[in-house]
Amino acid sequence: MPLPKKLCVFCGSSSGRNPAYTATAVSLGKVLAHHEITLIYGGACVGLMGAIADAVLDSGGKVVGVIPKAIHDLELEHRDLTELHVVDSMHKRKDLMAKLAEAFIALPGGFGTLDELYEILTWAQLGIHRKPIGLLNIAGYYDLLIAFLDRATSEQFLRAEHRRLLVEGTDPHQILQDLSRFEAGGVDKWLDDTI
Repeated sequence: MPLPKKLCVFCGSSSGRNPAYTATAVSLGKVLAHHEITLIYGGACVGLMGAIADAVLDSGGKVVGVIPKAIHDLELEHRDLTELHVVDSMHKRKDLMAKLAEAFIALPGGFGTLDELYEILTWAQLGIHRKPIGLLNIAGYYDLLIAFLDRATSEQFLRAEHRRLLVEGTDPHQILQDLSRFEAGGVDKWLDDTI
């Protein structure tokens, strides 16, 4: 299956203290533009969100932002996007990003990023969507989260087939390839077998 044409990226509105986070966000943005993959994201101009959006735009790619009115009113929106949707709430933001995207990747972030990642994983677990989901584990940022998911699986709070709904990687090029293979062969069978 080909690479997705619209990829939603969840990531922090902060840059974090390790320069590798921003460097990898920029690298992913360049890869998206190179493959003519439209970035769908939260619409802000700050942190990793701003870094990946700028990288896509600077490389000639397209970026669609979805931002809640409250954040828009704080003038934190990116003003140079291909498209910007202003919505009424965080719930509507997540819903629209999910509808627009063909696949998802989470970069480092805090509560908001984890909320977005877990909700989109839960929707996949329940069969609400059949889109691949990736976790870009930059500089070991998500090592403890991955260990937690493995523990949840071993303790039988998470089924093994649902654990495999999250594709993990450390390289922007490779994770896109893994997502395209996952979409082609995995999620439909796992969901059909389990829901």
